[in-house]
Amino acid sequence: MSKAVANLSAAIIKHGTPRLQTFMKYARVEMVPPSPREFPEVFRGFGQLISSAKSGAWKNLTVKEATVNTLVGMEVIFWFYIGECIGKRSIIGYHV
Repeated sequence: MSKAVANLSAAIIKHGTPRLQTFMKYARVEMVPPSPREFPEVFRGFGQLISSAKSGAWKNLTVKEATVNTLVGMEVIFWFYIGECIGKRSIIGYHV
């Protein structure tokens, strides 16, 4: 039994190491917070979002685009909620 566990753990390490290295390579680039020089671009994007919402441009989206936008928005909300749960260390409420 212990030999099987040792073989299994060796196989997991062997097959998991390249994937971990690939993850770390992309995580260092993609998960970096925005730098101060990127803030104007972020504000411009929010401005365009607000102006398109006011002008009714959302009415001209295809069903596929609207579905993708809805799913992306839901993903952002869900990850925010998961981050809140992790920060609170509780699913409901804060420990006061």
